[in-house]
Amino acid sequence: MAVWGQLAPKGDATPLSVSNAGPEGARAVSEILARHGVEVHKARNFEAAMSALEAGSSPTLLLYDRSGILDEPRLLDLAAAAGRLVLVTPRLETLSALDSDIRQAGVVPDASPALVPGCSLPDAEAAGDISGESGFVYDGGVSCYRPSGSAAGLLAVSGDGRLSVLGSTEVLSNDGLDELGHAALALRTLGGSSDLVWYLPSLEDLDTFGSPQTLDDLAPDWVRYLGPWLIVVALTAIAWRGRRLGPLVFEPLPVVVKAVETAEGRARMYHDAHAVEQARDNLRAGTLARLAGKLRLGPGATAENTIDAAARLLGRPAAEVRDLINHHPRTEARLVAWAQELNNLEKEVSSR
Repeated sequence: MAVWGQLAPKGDATPLSVSNAGPEGARAVSEILARHGVEVHKARNFEAAMSALEAGSSPTLLLYDRSGILDEPRLLDLAAAAGRLVLVTPRLETLSALDSDIRQAGVVPDASPALVPGCSLPDAEAAGDISGESGFVYDGGVSCYRPSGSAAGLLAVSGDGRLSVLGSTEVLSNDGLDELGHAALALRTLGGSSDLVWYLPSLEDLDTFGSPQTLDDLAPDWVRYLGPWLIVVALTAIAWRGRRLGPLVFEPLPVVVKAVETAEGRARMYHDAHAVEQARDNLRAGTLARLAGKLRLGPGATAENTIDAAARLLGRPAAEVRDLINHHPRTEARLVAWAQELNNLEKEVSSR
């Protein structure tokens, strides 16, 4: 198998591809079939597969659609063109589309590493035991290679023999072809005709489905006239409302707010926020400004100049006046008392 890995073309790692010489590829079985007179046609897409089937003489089609790309019409076309159809691990949708009596029935239990034919099918009897590792079982038709206690098998063949379902890729892969009776079963299952079409649907086949419908395709015909009609309605409404209301008129709206109302409003905000320090700063600044005006110190007077001038006028120590003005009340009650003391200080200065 190491030789197959060295011969693998770069970039081809598709499982069961006849061009893939890796462990999961199927180049080995395709070359063995060719030595036995079977011409293997690799189909890149649906059109190529149909062309190869129509050109052959009762050809066999191997279909490994692991992603479920093909829809029902294409599956039916392939089945009708093929003399014999071999499906590898097909999905439920694939079997349902072909309207066969073969159905999925689960997986091979891990305790069944090797399976015996267990049926009267000549191909299975000639091949002998095969591996059941990671396999799927199918029910209907003639079932072979059934796990213990199961009526479904790894290989199922329809009553007319035109459809065979193989539930394991291990039988055809390069890595497992030389195990047990895999090679014999592969040759007898795929070598019944001189032409074998090997088709692995890929993303390339998705292009044949056509582009998905857009909103324009799904919308009814009358929608195309809806946009222009809404524009006309909007312009009409703008013109109607604009003429009715007339141009905008700017009018002055004088509002006079008394100073006392402003002061009371700010006081209530300070009270609600318990902003004792902020209220203290405002009271101190106001007191200093009014004292400076009464003492005629001018706008450039500092707090110390104002305190010294007030102390000289009142005949009181400057430290006493400074402590009073720079006092920091901690509670609202003390703030009210301190405000009264400042008011008394201003009255004393005014009376001199």
